[in-house]
Amino acid sequence: MVEATLTARGLATRQRILDAATAEFAARGIAGARVDRIAASARTNKAQLYAYFGSKDALFDVVFDASMQHMLDVVPIAADDLADWAVRLYDEYLERPELIRLATWARLERRPEGHLAADSRRVDDEKLAAIAAAQASGVIVDDVDVFDVMALVIAMSMAWSPVSNVYAATPAESEHVHAARREFLRASVGRAIMR
Repeated sequence: MVEATLTARGLATRQRILDAATAEFAARGIAGARVDRIAASARTNKAQLYAYFGSKDALFDVVFDASMQHMLDVVPIAADDLADWAVRLYDEYLERPELIRLATWARLERRPEGHLAADSRRVDDEKLAAIAAAQASGVIVDDVDVFDVMALVIAMSMAWSPVSNVYAATPAESEHVHAARREFLRASVGRAIMR
């Protein structure tokens, strides 16, 4: 359903469904998520959920696309300072751990290899162009493929994310601990790719 045709009440219901679905998918993945739990949490019914989104898979797609768009909007790339970009990604994973969990479920259940998103070119083109410009201006290493530079910086930013296989950071940790990690991340990215 097109948002422009929804009433204020319909938009509120749709948003409650998206919020509930985000939490459900982040916690349980696509296969483990249950439409009845999403509907109950959103204070609606399954018929309404299906009217808005069509299917559980389509609902996941909307949730996942929104999470990817959120990352693009809130943490835009700064190719002339990729170390700062990595730190801002770290902070966003700390603030919104469900975003990285959704991406991980998409990787595990939808796209075990290749690009994470079906339309990854749309998502990555801006980032890749910015990195290529930074390479051309001599700010970062230019003997590495732009995609690999982006992938490395993102991977480094996820070192303490909710999907780390070593340690998942939480906002409950002291700011001193987070500050030390940010500085270490900033320095590590700088050593890895900056000129």
